[in-house]
Amino acid sequence: MRSTNVLILLLFLLMSSICVADDGTVKTVGSIKAVEGTAFIIRNGDRLSASAGHRLFENDLLQTGQDGSMGVILKDDTVLSLGPDSAIVIDEFVFSPEDGQLSIVTKMLRGTVSYISGKISKLSPESARFQTPVATIGIRGTHFLVKVLDEEESQQNAGDEPE
Repeated sequence: MRSTNVLILLLFLLMSSICVADDGTVKTVGSIKAVEGTAFIIRNGDRLSASAGHRLFENDLLQTGQDGSMGVILKDDTVLSLGPDSAIVIDEFVFSPEDGQLSIVTKMLRGTVSYISGKISKLSPESARFQTPVATIGIRGTHFLVKVLDEEESQQNAGDEPE
């Protein structure tokens, strides 16, 4: 009986610390729809194995390994598809059209991501941003693919440019 109470308390503490908005509510921003190979969610310093159905929260860092890929759908129907060896952060997500509060900011760290914009970029294009190490993309209801090279790949490719 005592171990059950301890387990319930630990689960409660874990859930309450996952992602709490200013008003104290848990704020789910979307979920993982598909995973192949190695993929993780880094949340509050913890590394979680990613799997289909896993809920996502603001400030989650999504990572795939060299053999990994991940498909994500956010609450506004934005679709993110991460390729191998990729990392992206869901920096900010506010989807409350009835209150006129809309914002999505994602930060690409490395790898490849296909992005299909959802309702936020259609309803309020100025409220949707996709950041990379070298540029910020304003989203106006579109589909795009981004590849961010790590420093070593960038230096190797610099020598391939025509003179």
